[in-house]
Amino acid sequence: MWQLRRDRAPSRIWPPSRRRRCRGVPQGATRGGGGAAPRADDAIRRAELAAFLRSRRERITPEQVGLPRGSRRRTPGLRREEVAHLGAVGVTWYTWLEQGRDIHVSPQVLDAVARALLLDRAERSHLFALAGAIDPLPGKECTGVPLALRQILHRLAPFPAVVQNSRFDILAYNSTYGQLMCGLDALPEEDRNCMWLAFTHPGWRAVLGDREATVRTMTAKFRASMAEHVAEPAWKALVTRLTEASAEFREIWAQHEVERTTSAVKVFRHPEVGVLQLTGTHLWTGPNPGPKALVYTPVDEVSRERLEQLEKLALAQG
Repeated sequence: MWQLRRDRAPSRIWPPSRRRRCRGVPQGATRGGGGAAPRADDAIRRAELAAFLRSRRERITPEQVGLPRGSRRRTPGLRREEVAHLGAVGVTWYTWLEQGRDIHVSPQVLDAVARALLLDRAERSHLFALAGAIDPLPGKECTGVPLALRQILHRLAPFPAVVQNSRFDILAYNSTYGQLMCGLDALPEEDRNCMWLAFTHPGWRAVLGDREATVRTMTAKFRASMAEHVAEPAWKALVTRLTEASAEFREIWAQHEVERTTSAVKVFRHPEVGVLQLTGTHLWTGPNPGPKALVYTPVDEVSRERLEQLEKLALAQG
């Protein structure tokens, strides 16, 4: 039985099982310290974590994660509540984390935040180190492209080369690829997704030699990859966007076909240099499935010469 002190007015006393929640500590987080005075280096680490999270949040545009920008947005990048929504974590909890509060977080919650903020491998490792946690999935797919890999793409020209993730987002590409595929440099970053362009962009669609077969294959590969990401907002947002924009996508998507990535000869019909026959080779930059470099090499001498013409066009326009 609970006892009330006689020298003051009775007040409601919560059972121990409910006390932590009533104090405002979100589920998935606990107050730090455990009764001991916090060390100075813990406070420094939490401040560094808070600053890191803010910087990552402010660099992401709403369009990158499938959110509307709106006309009254003043916050650079995403809002805190948007990050919490994308990561399926509590708004109060994420706010406390970004404020450097003394709370302990689970690796599962840190994983959700890393995905919501589109962290690359180095950033993900940094997040877990600052939080004092062990990453349960150290090889998880990332979205960042290191400078060294970008330099490799550049040196591969005139062979077209691109880095994509399993959602077909275009993460990096060289000048020949940009020239081959309808002038990517002129497109906004939020539209640089091969699925989106194959179903909605007239110039991109016209370049594909066998467009109908290509979009069916892409959709089947996308669905196979999405099996591991069905609950992630960015994947669901892309499907919604394609469903609303393309009747062709709706028809193909409803058939539930799946296919794994394979190398094959593809035909491209460029409006200025003509037909090119190219072999696509996938080079995985991490665990399979995950980000990959796709490099196209010519099947014949005519295609090689036309790739060189494409590179000259790219240089002239750059």
